Amino acid sequence: MKQYFLVCTLIVCSTGLFGQSNGKISGYMFGDYFYNIFRDNNIDSLGNVILPGKKDFNGFQFRRIYFTYDYKISETFDTRFRIEADQLANTSNGKIGVALKDAYLKWKNIFDGSDIILGLQPQPAFEISEAIWGFRSLEKTILDLRGIVPSRDLGISLKGMFDNSGNINYWVMIGNNSGNSPEIDKYKRFYGHLYFKPLTNFYVTVYGDLKIRPSLKVNSVTLNNNDITTALFAGYSEKDIFSVGVESFLQIRENGFFEQGATSLIYQTKNALGISAFGSYNFSSMIGAVVRFDHFDPNIDSDFKGDSRNFYILSLVFKPEAAVSIMPNLLYETYESTNGNNYDASVTGRITFYYSFL
Repeated sequence: MKQYFLVCTLIVCSTGLFGQSNGKISGYMFGDYFYNIFRDNNIDSLGNVILPGKKDFNGFQFRRIYFTYDYKISETFDTRFRIEADQLANTSNGKIGVALKDAYLKWKNIFDGSDIILGLQPQPAFEISEAIWGFRSLEKTILDLRGIVPSRDLGISLKGMFDNSGNINYWVMIGNNSGNSPEIDKYKRFYGHLYFKPLTNFYVTVYGDLKIRPSLKVNSVTLNNNDITTALFAGYSEKDIFSVGVESFLQIRENGFFEQGATSLIYQTKNALGISAFGSYNFSSMIGAVVRFDHFDPNIDSDFKGDSRNFYILSLVFKPEAAVSIMPNLLYETYESTNGNNYDASVTGRITFYYSFL
């Protein structure tokens, strides 16, 4: 942990050395007091549960702390360095861990209207949908939440506009597909993203990626086992008034599961499906409300039951200052029944706090 504090100290000092006009420090924090109101004793049999922990488990937590340093090298080059702390990233002694989140160099206008970004950086999948959603402090967007696409990747991307108005934009990237961890294999991920603004305040994105995975060897036959992910998003936002959005994805894994045939295993394509709809409204500059519904099915094949779930978020938003939010909220998740077994919903109440600094 000490090395990260040393890095932060060097960054703070560097703002004085290089000049405040070229460097900027910023960050934000959010966490909660949470209480698990209800849990089903058999819920673990479903796997991949959003709302972990046992009934009556409660406490205070920091879910995310960001510390960011942006530095403008010149009119041509920008850099970003960001570290992240959260309670899930524990150190060897069990304390809250700190990890590298962003570390990249941006070469601006390498040709008209386009930038190249090299390093550890956001990938294209949900940057727009997360911005319209606007409440990362309550929860991740569905692609991130369900682990369909990592929030970061180490690689190189090209990002820009097809027209001078910025109404048609693109983003392509090649990355390790290792998140913010070091690369451990030869397989890569290829991302593509189109972003449209057909009307003022109306946003549409089309996303796709190919994740190369190791092949399967079955009876001396080589089978592809790659992931192909596609996603669509449409949203509308009036700044400081309201926003609405719908996002959906389909992830196809070649030969992703098998069934027992008459004489051998029959490999099938695995299709995972998700859809998310949300809305928020500000009654005044201080009071607002948020609602969201997600449906997720990791395998839509009719032979697979008991693996889909519905997830709901209901929240009030109190903003005593523009950079401070206090949000009492309820997380409610239901589970598909299987083999005659019904699972009770998971319910967690929280008071979430968020604040940012420049």
